[in-house]
Order: sequence, then structure tokens, then C-alpha cells
Amino acid sequence: MDVTKHSSVFTHIASRELNSFRVRKRPYMDGFVTGFVEHGAVGVHHSEEGTIPMSLSFCKTSKFSHILALSDEDGYLTLFDSRKKFSVLSSFEENAEKAKICEWVSHLNAVFDICWIKEDTQILTASGDQTMKVWDVQEKKCIGVLKGHTGSVKSMCSHPNNADIIVSGSRDGSFCLWDLRCKSATRGKHGEVSICSTAVVKGAHLSSQAKRVRKGKAKSMSITSVLCLKDQVSIATAGAVDSVLKFWDTRNLKSFVTQASPRPQSTEKGRLHGISSLSQDESGLFLSASCMDNCIYLYNILQLDKGPFRSFPGCPIESFFVKAAISPDASQIVSGSSNGNAYVWQVNKPQAMPVILKSHDGEVTAVDWNRSEIGKLATASDDCTVRTWNQTNYVSDKKTSCSIRRRVMAMPCTESKMLLNNEEKYLNSIDNESLDPPIKLATPITPPKVLATEGHKNQLPSVFNPTALSEKTPESALKSPSSVLNPPSSLKRTILDYFLASS
Repeated sequence: MDVTKHSSVFTHIASRELNSFRVRKRPYMDGFVTGFVEHGAVGVHHSEEGTIPMSLSFCKTSKFSHILALSDEDGYLTLFDSRKKFSVLSSFEENAEKAKICEWVSHLNAVFDICWIKEDTQILTASGDQTMKVWDVQEKKCIGVLKGHTGSVKSMCSHPNNADIIVSGSRDGSFCLWDLRCKSATRGKHGEVSICSTAVVKGAHLSSQAKRVRKGKAKSMSITSVLCLKDQVSIATAGAVDSVLKFWDTRNLKSFVTQASPRPQSTEKGRLHGISSLSQDESGLFLSASCMDNCIYLYNILQLDKGPFRSFPGCPIESFFVKAAISPDASQIVSGSSNGNAYVWQVNKPQAMPVILKSHDGEVTAVDWNRSEIGKLATASDDCTVRTWNQTNYVSDKKTSCSIRRRVMAMPCTESKMLLNNEEKYLNSIDNESLDPPIKLATPITPPKVLATEGHKNQLPSVFNPTALSEKTPESALKSPSSVLNPPSSLKRTILDYFLASS
């Protein structure tokens, strides 16, 4: 009797211990979601009233990557320290005075674009006064004036390997090539030298459809954006007249090499949508174009004949001042908008909703990524403020297709097939609901991961030679798409050669 009684007591205690010591099921983490936190905001003002910012650019070298250059409507050029932290109680004007490094009047007109060159020791400014200027940043002194355009200079870009070579696009419908070493004997009243263009292409973007429109309603022939591509001989241009991107070989500018557009030109009817800005990632393989049809298009430089392989709709773009930029590692795209927000998309998730940055009270125009600090960006707005943002990651509870596939690995074969079929139906339903689904390729493309490096790390050549390319073995070069963007000298291949071969 006693033995039975004690046995039942011990059994009861053991069962209580097992029930109370159950291991809690660990929550499943589907993946990280990207968000952005505002780091700080500064006001743009030179008097009692604020000034509208026009363009901004982080320094390219890692040593000075915290410096943010800003140009505005009054012609000022201001340098800010983006590392500064501000009090919650301080005003935008107080923040600006705290973060300001220096400022000076660069033009007596609006400055539409700026570009750092030569290890961030010099900066270029493009203005509505139809000129560009080269500035010594340390001395805040103009050392050269580029004259030749007959309209406002809207965009410019330096050569990837030779900072003395510049390309610019203007409202006069032309784009020009410049060599900062080709200086004339004439000098300005402050000692600055005059520099004339080495090549000019007029009427680069004249649409045949625009020519048929009545004269009073003709589209602008303005060049809105220019880029020097990484193959060192190609130039990309875009205009206000339509959504066509044109690609030129600097060795023969009589005609463009090829062109690309979101839709075939034969079917492009009705209203034409211009391009407000172009940008490229650090590798030069991907090119983004922000279009006035409220969509950002992403192109693969080596597959231009297929059109954009991804599109990112949803942000209202109602003026050519709204810009977009792809991140240096090609993982994200940020765009301003006309509704006061900035939008950030994940390149590998074009169907996902963008992250919306809500702080500005006016049209968000200029945007830029920091090349050294991953996920850091800046936005400028007509509310006369500039804001910096830092990327943050957090865990999402939402089930994604990737998480479903990870769970399938631990399931029996029958259940796995059922779950994957459900996943496929779910993804198809999303595609059907999308108003403007991205263009899909037979082979998915993943942007290359690029490490942050200092811009212009290599020494600049004394004489510009567009065919002087980096040395690589032909065997390794032929196996990589980058062989077209950066081929060995033994192959002598460029993007132009790829275009001709594909045609």
C-alpha cells in the first residue's frame, strides 16, 4: 500500500514538472525589412526668407564622404557636415549654422547641378547663366569658366577615369564635351581661365512625333541628364521631349549608337513623357531613368535592346526638378516626388511597396546616396530644407516567398508541393493586381555587390585616351559581363562593340 502510494505521488510530481517545463516555441523570423530614420534637417537660407535648393552631392572619397555640397536658386554653393547631430528643440536655421562648413556665391543665377572631381579638391557648378565653373574648394576660388552653351546648363558628369573630361547637357538641346586642360589665353577679371568645348552635338533629342505637333505646342528639346558610362567612351543622354535614352560613342559623334525606351517607339502615341534624370550604380552595369509618367525604369547596359527589365511606379513626378538615383551597390533606388515624399524601392523586390520618407512639406527634388556609408542618403525639397537619412533594418512578421521555401525543406514531399503551389498562386494574384507590373526577363538579374571605394583612386592619365582600359586576362574577362564595361586592352571591346555584335 505504501509503495503504491509513494509511486503515485512521484508520478504526479514528474508529470507536473514536464507540463511546467515546456519549451516555448521560438518565433519564426521571415526576414529583415529596410526602413529609414531621419538623421537631421537643415534650412537653406541666405536672408530672412528661405531659398529653394536645386542640387546636392556627397563627396566621392571616403575621407570626405560626410561632406554634403548643396546648390540653390540664388546661386550659392554650401558645404555641410552631415555627421552633426541636432537638438530636437533647435530650428532648421540653427541646424544649418551648426552644420555649415562654408558657403560662397558661385553664380548670379540658379545652379542646377554640381559635380565633385579630382579627389574632392575641386567642384563643378552648372548654372542658368549658360556657363559652368570649376572651383578650388579649399580656396573657394573659381579657376575656370566653361562657355559655349546658349541655354541653361541642366546636367553634367565627369569621365570615370579622367576628371579633366566633362560632358554637359543644356536646355538649348545640345550636349558638349570639355577638356579642362584646353584653356584659352583669355582670363576673367578674377584670373579665371576660359575653356571652350571640344565637341558639340546639337539637337540630340528631337522627337519625330514632337515635330508634327503644332508650333505653339512644341515640346522642349532640352537635354535633362547626361552620363559618362564606365566603358570610358560612351555617353548616355536623355531629354524633356520623350522617354528615349540615347547612347553615343565619343570617338564618333555624328550619330548615336543605340537607343532605349520603356515602350516601342512605333506604339508610343498620345502624350509624350520626358526623362527628368539618369543615374548609374558604381559598377556601371545598371542605369536608372526617372520618367514623367510617374515611374522609374531600370536598364541593364548590356541588354538595352530589351528595354527596361524592371520598373518602379507610384511616385508622382510632375516637374523635371524631381530626380531619382540608384544606390552605389545597386540594391536600392530613391526618388523625390511632387507630393512632398521621397520613395525608396528595393531593386530585387520591385513588387514590394516602397519605403516612404515623410518629413518634407514641398516637392522633393534632388536626392543623393553616400558612397561610403551604406544606406545613407540626402533629400532636398522646395520647403527650403535638406534632410539626411540613415537606413535601419528590422524583423518583419509578414511571410514571404523566401520564408515559405525555407519551411518547405523540412516538410514531406507531398506537403511541400502543396505549399509551393499555393505560393505560386499567391504570387500570380499579386501580379494580376499590380497596375504596372515590372518587365520580366527570362533570366533574372541580380545587381552586383560593390564595395565602397574611394573615387578616382587611380592616378589620372596625363593625356586622355579613351581606349586605354584596365588590364585583365582575356580568359577571365570573356567569362564576365563586366568585360564589356571594363575590357582588357588585348580585346579592345567597348559597349559599342557589344551593340554592333548584338545587331
